[in-house]
Amino acid sequence: MVDTAGLKGLQIGGARVSAKHANFFVNLGDASASDVLRLIRLVRKEVADRFEINLELEVELFGEWDPDEVGDLLSLGESI
Repeated sequence: MVDTAGLKGLQIGGARVSAKHANFFVNLGDASASDVLRLIRLVRKEVADRFEINLELEVELFGEWDPDEVGDLLSLGESI
């Protein structure tokens, strides 16, 4: 769906959706956690708007996160 939505190569800061495999995000060397979170949100929004499907986060967020900052990325019942 990410590929079909035309999001390969989409970039925010130092984070990019892989041009080869749309299910992978690539750190171009200087991506911040914020860049990655913003890219995740944008990809999820574009897929939801186009296909009416909500993608779930398949990775774990490590480190100290403000629940207000990442709460929308977590599934129900999941915690940080």
